[in-house]
Amino acid sequence: MDRQPVRTVDPPTRTRRRLTAAALAATLVATLTGLAAGPAQGADPLLSQGRPVTASSTQSAAFPASAAVDGDSGTRWSSAAADPQWLSVDLGAAATVSQVVLAWEAAYATAYQVQVSADGATWTTLRAVTGGDGGVDTLAVAGTGRYVRVTTTARGTAYGVSLWEFQVSGTRAATGCDTTGNAALNRPATASSTENAALPASAAVDGNPGTRWSSAAADPQWLRVDLGVERAVCRVDLTWEAAYATAYQIQLSTDGVTWTTVHATTTGAGGGQQLTVTGSGRYLRVLGTARATAYGYSLWELAVRTTGATPTTPTTPPPSGGDVLLSYGKPAVASSHQDDGACWQCSPARAFDLDPASRWATSPTTGWVDPGWIYVDLGATATVHRVVLQWDPAYASAYQIQTSTDATTWTTVYRTTTNPGFRQDLTVTGTGRYVRMYGTARSNGYGYSLWEFQVYGTGGAPTAPPARPADPTFPATTLVFADEFDGPAGAPPDAAKWTVDPGTGQNNESQYYTDNANAAVNGAGHLVMEARRENAGGRAYTSHRMNTGARFQVQYGRIEARIRVPKGNGLWPAFWMMGGDFLTGRPWPYNGEIDIMEILGRDTYRSYTTLHAPAYNGGGGYGQEHVWTVDLSADFHVYAVEWDSRGMRFLVDGTQVFYASKETVETTRGPWVFDHPFYLILNLAVGGDWPGPPDASTPFPARMLVDYVRVYK
Repeated sequence: MDRQPVRTVDPPTRTRRRLTAAALAATLVATLTGLAAGPAQGADPLLSQGRPVTASSTQSAAFPASAAVDGDSGTRWSSAAADPQWLSVDLGAAATVSQVVLAWEAAYATAYQVQVSADGATWTTLRAVTGGDGGVDTLAVAGTGRYVRVTTTARGTAYGVSLWEFQVSGTRAATGCDTTGNAALNRPATASSTENAALPASAAVDGNPGTRWSSAAADPQWLRVDLGVERAVCRVDLTWEAAYATAYQIQLSTDGVTWTTVHATTTGAGGGQQLTVTGSGRYLRVLGTARATAYGYSLWELAVRTTGATPTTPTTPPPSGGDVLLSYGKPAVASSHQDDGACWQCSPARAFDLDPASRWATSPTTGWVDPGWIYVDLGATATVHRVVLQWDPAYASAYQIQTSTDATTWTTVYRTTTNPGFRQDLTVTGTGRYVRMYGTARSNGYGYSLWEFQVYGTGGAPTAPPARPADPTFPATTLVFADEFDGPAGAPPDAAKWTVDPGTGQNNESQYYTDNANAAVNGAGHLVMEARRENAGGRAYTSHRMNTGARFQVQYGRIEARIRVPKGNGLWPAFWMMGGDFLTGRPWPYNGEIDIMEILGRDTYRSYTTLHAPAYNGGGGYGQEHVWTVDLSADFHVYAVEWDSRGMRFLVDGTQVFYASKETVETTRGPWVFDHPFYLILNLAVGGDWPGPPDASTPFPARMLVDYVRVYK
């Protein structure tokens, strides 16, 4: 096969003296301990541990770049067996670098440079080493940059280069504004209102200058972003659409309730504005008080600049104390409910089933009125501390959370008149057997609808929800599924692993998928999926599609495939996953779809990753386009997703191209429907709404080559 062999043991003994693995680990542990403890007075702190890291290559998924900065002396990064190679760490902000420690595995570099960069593009060499003999290199350096890289130019062995640890120490400037990072990028955003579903709050923090948030046409309005942790904010950049604010304030808050104004103007001119501010907070809000036009307020982008490094994985604290989920599977009653073709069996119980793809909705014949309500019977008196509501687009702009001992007399424990919808996590204090959402004003012409209504606290008579699998620890290394396509030339896909899926495609595609005639291994370790210009099934083209649905499904882990895609107008190769409940009758997109890789043959310098769910699908799916400087059809590339209960990290050749955070999706798009088993799909489509038709320039037969498919837990 074309990939590098996986090395699980050290190569034979070298002629020069080398540290044994045990001695190296012991030395590294001592080094790490010394750095962490700071034994020398005035020693600079470690800046690199846990920071984002990239590499020129990785030997395999078991040896990722992140292993070199995880502080674990038993994990390592290992490259492909070629020169040169590099490993780069992003410190998050400019720093003065004073020391670099390289703890080499037996596969070391004899020549390398330590380099710094302000932008990750232009590099300055701080130290050049020749005659390296491995072990642990502790290098005194002097330079300033946000990015630090080790570039190896000569290997000491026939293998690649491998580092147990890559440590960068230094100091950050006490002051100074990081104007390149954006603490608001893809963070949860909410707003006082939205003009329509196509202009959500999240569009202002997605990094895409072609999408925007737009409010209702009234004063005041606000846009709020949750930075995840408290940050020192030094600048706020606003890019206004033509509907701008003449008067507005920039405000900060530690709790999302009490706000401090750090900038105010009554002479806003729109366009792009860079506002120098001073203040700290977890939440930042743009509060518009006077519009320049008869329309609402609209922002293309809101960027937040901070001092210090941006945290890589902000988190929300879990429920405190001994609180448990009290509402799962409990009896529910509502003012009305919907049960028709538009919302089948949208009964009250659906809001309490922990199924994010089912929902309760009020009746379109009697329930599209105010008020509307739904309550749950917890089975016994409970002390309620927390309520989580996942709203459908038919949400309440004003509602109350109420408790009762008898379902007749109600006590209000929470109320709002400015609910923005999506996911709302509410801290409350109340006692009762019954908990009710009492809607008093609808946000639109429809009724009230909730995907989820969760009640947490103590007491009651809780039913334990089904257990979910534990999150994998990345890098995941336990192989649970693999197909290396090592059969003899001409052999069909392994029927013990794959089910061939013949028939026509969706999306107005032009091909007919045949039963194995268009796919076979080539004897060189590849599966060849071939699209041909020939008639079958009433279509002018044939191709291949297969899945693991009846053989293998997975929830969480690393799913990857090494693929070479074809080039040509109308070609549409894909590596993707579907929720397993699709096979038992749940319709798309309620089952969920995870597109790990889609590439259009008309432009093989772009790759796409997308999630599809009831609230975001098709052209409105949640995902990312990535533009490359290399032609993806020219060689094999590894397309992967690392998936756990917190979200999904999509990668190409070890480089992250998109991160889908469950928290962000729930608070800006809708329910997260991906916490259940999925199966794998490979196909090569021809034509369709998105790629367009093939033409005379499209090469047929067109071939998609798959080197391997692997799943790790």
